[in-house]
Amino acid sequence: MVIIVGTGAGGGILARELAKNGIDVTIFEKGPYIESKDAFDCYDVYNKQVDLLTTTCIGGSTIVSMSNMVRALDEELLDYGIDLSEAYEYVEDLVGVHDLDDSHIGKGTQLFLDAGRELGLKTMKMPKAIREEDCIQCGKCAFGCPVNAKWSGKDFVDEAVEAGATLICDAEVISVSIKDMEAHGVNYVKDGERKVLLDDLVILAAGAIGSTLILRQTGINAGTRIFFDPFVTVGGYLKDINFNTEVQMAGLVVGKNFVLSPHFSSFIRQNIVYDDVEDKDILSIMVKTADECQGQVYNDGSVFKDNTIEDIRYLAEGVATAGMILEKAGVDPTTIGSTVYRGAHPGGTAPIGKIVDSNLETDIDNLFVCDASVLPISPGKPPILTILALAKRLADYIINNK
Repeated sequence: MVIIVGTGAGGGILARELAKNGIDVTIFEKGPYIESKDAFDCYDVYNKQVDLLTTTCIGGSTIVSMSNMVRALDEELLDYGIDLSEAYEYVEDLVGVHDLDDSHIGKGTQLFLDAGRELGLKTMKMPKAIREEDCIQCGKCAFGCPVNAKWSGKDFVDEAVEAGATLICDAEVISVSIKDMEAHGVNYVKDGERKVLLDDLVILAAGAIGSTLILRQTGINAGTRIFFDPFVTVGGYLKDINFNTEVQMAGLVVGKNFVLSPHFSSFIRQNIVYDDVEDKDILSIMVKTADECQGQVYNDGSVFKDNTIEDIRYLAEGVATAGMILEKAGVDPTTIGSTVYRGAHPGGTAPIGKIVDSNLETDIDNLFVCDASVLPISPGKPPILTILALAKRLADYIINNK
């Protein structure tokens, strides 16, 4: 009855909820089915002008995420008639959102938290969906957890399959089959052969870029704009801090125009002139901002991104604040440097109010989109929890109305 394209935050929970409610579900994943420890090999490569972090595999980018779970765009979505309060409570309980136990707050993260509070900044632990009893505190969250201690979309896909859903991996959906302005299935390629699967309802959850390309091939002009959270990592020398082995991004500072979180980057080491500097001697902070939705997705899947003066100003504010925290935490200020500008969490390519309605349905009946594509503006925060809540709301809508 339902085809779901993509297995990230949106696709995973949709498959789980629908399958557990007795609905026939077929799930398509463009990438392979892997164990979480192998996710690093599935990072995508874009054009040289854009350093954008996404993965193509089971679980999508959730499998290399830090499993950060913060509510975002609550008030903004109310303007579109979308109240996620009940859905948030449901998914927070489902994935076990909580502040990490003190046993999993390392020395570097504690210095970040203490320094932020001393400076009078809005400072807190980062809500996460990590199982401390399994976590070995290796610092490799972004490589794919080697012990599967954090939630990812893969968890929900596995539950959906156990409940009777069909999973087709290594299969690229090209377009949606349309008849009389109604979705009737998908056209896809597997093992070099073009195939068709007919069904009653299609949900695209292939990410801001993947869903865009499918929508275009279906006749919907998505992807004429795009946001992704710009970020840099700022850090310096602090002998034997061993921050590189801590749970990453376990703290949070919320500014007016940016968020900061402790995040290790080995690229910081090249900025430090000391001969004996090692990864264990680096303390660093990710600076992330909300950006204006300037840019587009090209038909070959590459991305163009234009940064506005506001984008650059907000990033500079965050970098300056991160520098103050690092110095307060004991980092040698003469060694503080930054990584190159990068991007994460692409979205806004099929926004609510333009490409989809408040139920995430397009102008084509029974064709829905449920991933970061639909977010009307950049949240400037990790969007996973918001996508999970939107997907839970959509699952309930389909169960009750379709």
